[in-house]
Amino acid sequence: MKRPVLRTGVRWKISIAIAAVGALIAMALSLVVHNAARVSMLDNARDVQLTRVNLAQRVYEMSKKDPRFNTKVNDPALPKDLQKLMREKRRGTYVDESHSGPPIIWAAVPLANGDVLSARTEFAGRSAGVMKDLDRALIIGSVSVVFGGCALGVLIGGQLSRRLRKAAAAAATVAEGNTDVRVRDAIGGVVRDETDDLARAVDALTDALNERIEAERRVTADIAHELRTPVTGLLTAAELLPPGRPTELVRDRAQAMRTLVEDVLEVARLDSASERAELQEIALGEFVSRRIGALKSGVEVRVVHESWVSTDPRRLERILFNLLANAAKYGKPPVEVTVEGRVVRVRDHGPGFPEELLREGPSRFRTGASDRAGTGHGLGLTIAAGQARVLGARLTFRNAAPEGMSVPLGMSGGAVAVLWLPEHAPTNTGSFPMMPVSD
Repeated sequence: MKRPVLRTGVRWKISIAIAAVGALIAMALSLVVHNAARVSMLDNARDVQLTRVNLAQRVYEMSKKDPRFNTKVNDPALPKDLQKLMREKRRGTYVDESHSGPPIIWAAVPLANGDVLSARTEFAGRSAGVMKDLDRALIIGSVSVVFGGCALGVLIGGQLSRRLRKAAAAAATVAEGNTDVRVRDAIGGVVRDETDDLARAVDALTDALNERIEAERRVTADIAHELRTPVTGLLTAAELLPPGRPTELVRDRAQAMRTLVEDVLEVARLDSASERAELQEIALGEFVSRRIGALKSGVEVRVVHESWVSTDPRRLERILFNLLANAAKYGKPPVEVTVEGRVVRVRDHGPGFPEELLREGPSRFRTGASDRAGTGHGLGLTIAAGQARVLGARLTFRNAAPEGMSVPLGMSGGAVAVLWLPEHAPTNTGSFPMMPVSD
């Protein structure tokens, strides 16, 4: 069972991390400041209380009258800790926080006659107001730190995320075949970070792959070119053999080898991106009907809508014949060709294209699944796709019935290849002309 995956951006991850760290730091600092301020104010209140009791003691011992300044003699509520100090003839203070409400500040001094003079005051009023103002300021400061951290995280994460998206887009462009794109140039920026290291690594990988592909293409082209002359001589020599079955076999294999060599050379030329289309204006429906009719292959051609296109007839014919050859080899009749405007569809009624081809596109020397006869070299569709790129066209592949679904009674499946010719033909440099705004 596949576990659900939660996708989040780098921007939000960094923002949440900075906000969380800021909140923890703000909370810790707030607690430290709150406790330090409270302890300091309590200590100050205890000193004030003790000073008042000392003053009351001097007045009481001099006047022998009732104690002043809200003090009491032998208060029964005196805390036990202060009682212990009084028995030791020591003066002291005490903070009573054993009950709900504000703390109570006690101060007591022993008298000469053995009595105890004490005073008690609630820690409230101005001191409590100061603590509330301090707590409010700490809360506001903590919230400001959290929101400031979020904003900073969004700013930093947004810049990093933007650079990564640019790098991913450039890498995707390279993967599509445009190897001139440099990831390092695409991300730009003045600040250098790990993203630049990643971009340089991708560019280095692209250069290495390009060099390897070019070397393989050159070797393949050289081998095919070197084989061309002996294969042509072999085919010529086969024509001089006396009639018979062995001669037919030799001629057939020599012709197959010559076709393979020519296909390999064509693929090498297409890979070099040096091919250019020789454009002509043609009526697409009439052209397709005439070329297929010359084959006398029993292929049904249907022109839904005629359209004039500017394209290379030789390359278009090559694409069309390769698609028909693939349908005849791997599919089942009837094979249908439909022309609708600038779109040409070739459909057979066989088992359909293999899943690998639908997912990755045609690949040389790979013919797909074993259920499609397992013969051939995989060059036919590769050449068709390459010629389509030269024409600026788009060649797509799909199956009439989705993979894994049974075909209902009365309906047939099959492979469908669709050639989409461009509205504007490519120039002799391989690019496309810019049309005026009025058009």
